[in-house]
Amino acid sequence: MIYGGFEISSFEVGTRQWHARIQRTDQRPVVIDGISFPTLDIGFAWSDRDAAITDAKRLIDRFRQRNGKTMSSAQVSA
Repeated sequence: MIYGGFEISSFEVGTRQWHARIQRTDQRPVVIDGISFPTLDIGFAWSDRDAAITDAKRLIDRFRQRNGKTMSSAQVSA
């Protein structure tokens, strides 16, 4: 799924331990405090896929707030 310029994928590690991975759709790394990450695995194990994806969306929203970037409503709702 695409959300706010990021591709979110979810995956299960063990039974009912869902995680999410995000990567920028333009394939550029995510830079956090000067460190580049080609992808980010979200560190919580959620009981279902939807919860993992919702958490990833919150993290993406925090990236945008932290970096002062705004996106069009079409990009945000994607």
